[in-house]
Amino acid sequence: MKLTILGCYSATPRTFTNPTSQVLEVKNHLFLIDCGEGTQVQLRKFKVKFSRINHIFISHLHGDHFFGLPGLVSTFRLLGRERELHIYGPKGIKEAITLFLKLGDSWTNFPLIFHELKSKESELIFDDDVVSVSTIPLNHRVYTNGFLFKEKPVPRRLNINAVDEFDIETSQFKAIKNGADGVQKNGTVVPNQKLTDAPPKPKSYAFCSDTMYNEAILPLITNADTLYHESTFLQSEERLCEKTKHSTARQAAKIAKKAQVGNLILGHYSTRYKSIESFREEALEVFPKVELADDGKTFEI
Repeated sequence: MKLTILGCYSATPRTFTNPTSQVLEVKNHLFLIDCGEGTQVQLRKFKVKFSRINHIFISHLHGDHFFGLPGLVSTFRLLGRERELHIYGPKGIKEAITLFLKLGDSWTNFPLIFHELKSKESELIFDDDVVSVSTIPLNHRVYTNGFLFKEKPVPRRLNINAVDEFDIETSQFKAIKNGADGVQKNGTVVPNQKLTDAPPKPKSYAFCSDTMYNEAILPLITNADTLYHESTFLQSEERLCEKTKHSTARQAAKIAKKAQVGNLILGHYSTRYKSIESFREEALEVFPKVELADDGKTFEI
């Protein structure tokens, strides 16, 4: 998995920072997560091919998380897109986007498929042979979901040196890759584990944007390899969390620690602060593996 941060600041865009949007690459898939203003420009700036985006996940209908979507859909049309585009987001997102298209008389010339979400329980919303995506219900001022991306396990890998050593015929290779034992010419059975190597452990990425401290998500994100969790405020402004339903960096770190995730990425910083380094310092007091999201930064998961 490779994560590219296109924008990770809260509130309004600035000339040097952008609101929430990120791209997650999982093998042959490229997922766009949230689409704040300026997402198109950031996609071009960091050389992400528009044609590779087939699935867009929108956490909630606050402007800094989806105001870039109508423009992106329109650009797909101008570029002559023909492939389906799937958009997953809260109920109401179809009405919002199609209103823009209707008023501008700019209906898409490609299938635009909306998957509107309204469940307050976690649900599987995308699944294929490579990856699954489930919702993470969050506690914000409006209906909001995070998203959990999980790679599917892959078969064990054929160990060429081992099959040569045991003199296994090539006609058996496909069956061995699928889990079968090998059989030597004299009839001796060689266990599959001696002929194959264990594949890499499937990776998982949990995206939790715009939520107040909420331990209810712990069962859904426990042991995730990487957690992105909003950290709008520092602890000195914790009093604002209840009113705005946002989190502090310390609270994000507490969630990461309780969920025993591998790595924590902080983002959605309030622009009131001069430096984002203070967010890392605060979180490190609670959790040892903390990274700071920033526009254009990439992470290997």
